[in-house]
Parts: sequence; structure tokens; C-alpha cells
Amino acid sequence: MSLKGKNILLGISGGIAAYKMPMVVRLLKKQEANVKVVMTEAAKRFVSELSLATVSEEPIYTDIFPARLDTAADWTQHISLGEWADALVIAPATANTIARLAAGLADDLLTSSFITLRPNRPRLVFPAMDGEMFHSASVQRNLRQLEEDGCKVIAPESGFLASGQCGTGRMPDPERIEEIIEEELGDIGKSLLTGRQVVVTAGPTREKIDGVRFISNYSSGKMGFALACAAARRGAEVVLVSGPVALPTPDRVERIDVESAEEMEEAVTRFHQSCDLFIGAAAVADYRPETFRAGKIKKNNETMDIRLVRNPDILAGFAAQKTPGQLAVGFALETEGNEAYALEKLQAKQLDMIAFNTYDGKSSGFEVDTNQITLFTADGTRTELPVMEKKEAAKRMLDALEKMLEKK
Repeated sequence: MSLKGKNILLGISGGIAAYKMPMVVRLLKKQEANVKVVMTEAAKRFVSELSLATVSEEPIYTDIFPARLDTAADWTQHISLGEWADALVIAPATANTIARLAAGLADDLLTSSFITLRPNRPRLVFPAMDGEMFHSASVQRNLRQLEEDGCKVIAPESGFLASGQCGTGRMPDPERIEEIIEEELGDIGKSLLTGRQVVVTAGPTREKIDGVRFISNYSSGKMGFALACAAARRGAEVVLVSGPVALPTPDRVERIDVESAEEMEEAVTRFHQSCDLFIGAAAVADYRPETFRAGKIKKNNETMDIRLVRNPDILAGFAAQKTPGQLAVGFALETEGNEAYALEKLQAKQLDMIAFNTYDGKSSGFEVDTNQITLFTADGTRTELPVMEKKEAAKRMLDALEKMLEKK
């Protein structure tokens, strides 16, 4: 985990977006980061100290003067917090807090910790407010000042605001905030994937019967998108070739949308020579209708025959011509345990690794957010992963692939 052992000081000011922060803390703790929370007085009106203390497993810091007047009190916590932190994250950052930071004020624990944070440690500021407030001359001037002072200001998103209006001013969702923190503090640059080209296929394919019908499957694309996102966050140059799915494109990922297996093969072939790692996570239809009928086939008979022909095997096609420096990875999904099939597929397609998972419709396989995977490699290694979120499973898969790259 790239945030393991990192000390993150989280500053919360008084905006409605503060309700998102317990989830941000939870996500950071799942990454085994150490999290301490500093709140302004106004922040207490939007999120409880108890909820933040529970998820952070730390006392909440709210006052520049210690409440306990004894020798155990930290009389200089406005300094010690800045010394402790590897990064300071202020989310949400209201117009008032932004103005105080830009002016160099140190009249509460949050602004004091901002000033005492040690040099070369990231200061991440997440503005969140009404759209007209955000675009006002004073807020924009103060944000420019913070950027000149070395802060990283993360622009708010557009969407529905607490005022009921729609515009720019929304703070990103907790998962995106966690990603940005990881990008800033994580191991990009240390990863063996940094600078390498990674091609990932994701989602289902659709094989047309006529102008309104097709053959497909239940793949949501979540596993492939998680792998693309995780690879990009390690500094890889990622190309994501996706079938029809309703998922946003991960940051720093080049996305190519396709529909059929033949279209996916055509897109992937362009990268056969250049990519270092190919991950076939798409659920490609094995067969397609031999003929396509324009328009809509009418319901005239009691039965209808559709002759199917084999689709190209995209993963095997890449693996068959890969060079010694390239890696080919696939997936084997079954409705019940059948590891022998996964091993057979690993050898028959000349893969370097295969991820075996079972579709149960609840915790593993299509459409759900979790997966249970067993990794098999060509050298005989078997690694069984417990049920976990697909984002975490993607990281574990890439960890294993980096070890293989290191051996090569």
C-alpha cells in the first residue's frame, strides 16, 4: 500500500462538504496511513468530532490551547502537528479559510499548522463553496496566492450544490480525494510500471444480430477499469480499450471505446509492438452471428435459427507474438471452482499470469464491486487473494506483476 505509514494531517473547515470527510479518513486508514484531524469551530456544525475520532482512531484537534492543564498536555501542538505530518490536506476549504491561509493568519490550530508544516511537504487544498463565491475575484486571487506559495489547489467539480443551484463548487467524492492524496504521496516513480505502456481491455463486447439486438454478457468493466486506474497511478502510460460500459475514464488514461470483438482486436493490435504489459480483462464474446441483418428482424416464425462463428481470441493473439520483454495477463471466470481450467488456459494461450475468479453474483465476478481472485503464473506460483474491493485486487495484481518484471 503506497500510503502505508504516511502521516496525513486533515484540516476540515466549515462547509457542507465536511460530511464527506469521515469516509475520506476511512479510505486513508484502509491504506494504513496515520490520520490526525484538525477542525475549525465552524466545521463542528457540519460533522461530529465523535465520528471523525472513531474512524481515525485519534483524538480530534480543535483548539490551539490544550484543554488539559497538566504536564501531559502538548503545549506546542500547533508546531508538533506540522512536524508530524507528511502532508496537510484541507478539505473542504471554504472561502473564509482560503482567505485566512492566503493572508498568512495563524489565529487557530488549522492556520497555525498550515504555517508550521515542514518545508517540501505537500499542502493540498480542496475549495468547496457556491459557484458564484468560487468564481469571485477575491477567492480566485487568494487561490492564486496559495499556488504561488507552493500549495496544490484541486479545482472543484461541477454539479448540484447545497444552494440548489448547479455549477462549479462541489468537492470531489471521497474516493477521488483519496486518489489525489495517494498520487501526491504514493510510490509513483518507484514503481517498475512508471514510464511503461500498459494496455487493458475491459467490459463486454456486443455482437450484433440486427439493428436493435445483440449478443453480450453481464460484464460491468469494473475490474478492467480498476486495473487501468491503478496502473496509471503508478506512472504507467495506460491505454484502456473498453466495450460498452457506464464508467468514467480514470485520470491519465487514454480510452478507446469499441463495441464488437473484432473492433476490440483492431484497436489492441495497434499496440502489439509498443506495449510492455497487456491485460485482457474484457469479457469478449466467444461467438458472433455469422450474418448481420439491417433493420429489425420481424417476429414471423415460431423459431429462429442464428448461426454463430468464432470471434478472434484477442489475448492469445497478443501472447503468440509477444517478445521476451512483454507480459500477457488474462482472466478465467467460472460459475464454480475449476482451477484446472485456469491452468489449462494459462498454458494454452502462453500467458505469463492468469487471474481465476468465480462468478457468484454476490461478491465476485460481474457487476459487483468486489472480487475473489487466485493468481497463477507461468513459473508455477499460486497466490490466493481473499474477497476484496476490485480496486484493491487490482493493486495486488500489479504488485505481483511488478515482481515478475523485476525478475525479467
